[in-house]
Amino acid sequence: MKNSVGREIPEYIEGYGKVKPFEGAFANYGDRCKTTVKLRSKKPGEVKLIDTIDEVLDKVGIRDGMTVSFHHHLRNGDYVLNLVMAAIAKRGIKDITIAATGIFPIHEPLVEMIKDGTVTGINVNYIAPGPVAKAISKGLLKNPAVLMSHGGRPRAIESGDIHIDVAFIAAPTCDDYGNMNGVYGKAACGTLAYAVPDAQYADCVVAITDNLVPYPACPIEITQDLVDYVVKVDSIGDPNGIVSGTLTVTKDPVGLRIAKLAAQVIEATGYIKEGMSFQTGAGGTSLAVAAEVRKFMKEKNVVGSFAAGGITGYMVDMLKEGLFRTLFDVQCFDFKAIASLRDNEKHQWMSGSLYGNPHNRGAVVNNLDIMILGATEIDTDFNVNVVTGSDGVIIGASGGHNDTAAGSKISIVVTNLTKGRLPVVKDKVTTVATPGETVDVLVTERGIAVNPRRTDLIEKLKGTDLPLKTIEELKDLAERLTGKPEPIQVGDQVVAIVEYRDGTVIDVVRKVLG
Repeated sequence: MKNSVGREIPEYIEGYGKVKPFEGAFANYGDRCKTTVKLRSKKPGEVKLIDTIDEVLDKVGIRDGMTVSFHHHLRNGDYVLNLVMAAIAKRGIKDITIAATGIFPIHEPLVEMIKDGTVTGINVNYIAPGPVAKAISKGLLKNPAVLMSHGGRPRAIESGDIHIDVAFIAAPTCDDYGNMNGVYGKAACGTLAYAVPDAQYADCVVAITDNLVPYPACPIEITQDLVDYVVKVDSIGDPNGIVSGTLTVTKDPVGLRIAKLAAQVIEATGYIKEGMSFQTGAGGTSLAVAAEVRKFMKEKNVVGSFAAGGITGYMVDMLKEGLFRTLFDVQCFDFKAIASLRDNEKHQWMSGSLYGNPHNRGAVVNNLDIMILGATEIDTDFNVNVVTGSDGVIIGASGGHNDTAAGSKISIVVTNLTKGRLPVVKDKVTTVATPGETVDVLVTERGIAVNPRRTDLIEKLKGTDLPLKTIEELKDLAERLTGKPEPIQVGDQVVAIVEYRDGTVIDVVRKVLG
């Protein structure tokens, strides 16, 4: 069957179940019920502190077929997922589903566990290019991986679409009764926001820490009433692995031109104004957009309401300069952000659900004015791919991409027109992660295309000297520069399912032939 972005998807997928096709970005709203929560009450005097991971696995009754969860605030420095899964694999446990908020190259040991059947399912909202992504792309995982968004995952947990048997939370600071924070300790990572729904809804919650402090820990982000057990280990991770990515303003002339054009679009359309809200990614070009927006804000003496998302030191600097009244932080990308979250009351954490869940009473993304997005590919319907590369191999998942595109008043994709001698603008993207109905503007070094749906933006930009083109013109220009690539040949095997933030299926990833 075809969904509303024209993607052919099966009605039923083995290892996933009946498919709910994507019907539109705003088609699936209304009244919702949250799932029930299993609680294990603690009597006065009962001890939560357990000596080892092995012992806690006995306590939680680990067995075949369970779903265990992890969070990724330590990013490529995380040790906890590998520690826990090695202990599970050593017991000969099979058919485990991993519900992780992120998977990175450091999690390469999962590949052997996928091959031997220890791990048969993965749900994830960010997956970095690397061994696990390649293994999934090759079809080694028994059940298709489910690629979600940062808002879609807490929605799925709260609704019961994902049932977590045991949540393992890497806690940089924790007391012996389970109160924890991420702003202190040798592995301080900042907020623990993505782990909040796991703590609230998992049948059993285990805090794993390398910084056990006297009761009560302070401050407290995840509270003792949500935690069943605490385990002290030597190290939960290397905080240097948090800083993975560019995290500095690009010096590339092409990237700087793109950033300047994007900022000019924002200014010309009237979004740089008192009380504005803003989010951008951590890549070099995205941060260059922030730098240009910063200039406009200073020139106009504008104070914004908030900046949001994963927070970098660049956003911290803008907060310190008084350009925003507050930061909403769901993930700290560097040490300056971690220190700011710890020390500045205007820098506040938000859970993944508060950030982007479409089925709560109002996510923060709903109040975003400006969103700067990246893209692997974009097509002439403005659908965006951030999941697969030009070879069809998985290189990511939605993260906050489709959450913020849907919520913001203007969503702008910034990208080079060509990458690696391949066109970025295509007739049809390889994989749809974000539907074109929520993408407003494409900015490249060779021109700017506005989604025809946004007639208001087109009218505002007509009188400017910006290099406006249709997206078809940009596609033709890209193909004249690179040639038109041959389509990727794929088989019938579905290796991953791309869920939209509301739980419907917007696309599938099939195994590449050859």
